[in-house]
Amino acid sequence: MAKLESSFKNMVLALFVVSLISATTLAYVYEFTKGPIAVAKLKKKIAAIKKVVPDFTNDPNAEMFKVPSDVEGDSLEFYPAKKGEQLVGVAVKTFSDKGFSKRIYLMVGFEPDGTIHNISVLDHAETPGLGDKMDKSKSNWSEQFNGKNPANFKLKVKKDGGDVDAITAATISSRAYTEAVDRAYKAFMKNKEK
Repeated sequence: MAKLESSFKNMVLALFVVSLISATTLAYVYEFTKGPIAVAKLKKKIAAIKKVVPDFTNDPNAEMFKVPSDVEGDSLEFYPAKKGEQLVGVAVKTFSDKGFSKRIYLMVGFEPDGTIHNISVLDHAETPGLGDKMDKSKSNWSEQFNGKNPANFKLKVKKDGGDVDAITAATISSRAYTEAVDRAYKAFMKNKEK
């Protein structure tokens, strides 16, 4: 095989061919994995809904509706859980941008009167061993919210005059978590009739 002369034209051509092959490969991998990733996300969301509301017989995902949040351009997702025709709870996918590392996402389950049934962490990037203790698999810190009605339980950490015990050495993560829960509660109370 003859060696090509090292010219600007040949270098551009080689770079173009390598880029074309790389882009084509990435596009193929993306298309191949897009479906399984969407299915995995849906399964995770449905599992979170099941964790945070009482037993239900409907498909909350099919009845999901969005409401605008207090953050411009963002919305919260509501998943009504029913037993027969009776509403037994609502799961609200909420968020906070005040996490230590990035936005955190929670699924908060409310009973019809606004009492918090349970909370599940959907996504976060908090510091391992500190802020990640918001996740039930790491600690039972989030249990303090269960059975509380934010109408008479202040959703702020105690340092800020609220009723929530902060995670040790992770006040920023605790504040973000409580902000996300508070955002969900306020939206739930505002849209309760829907």
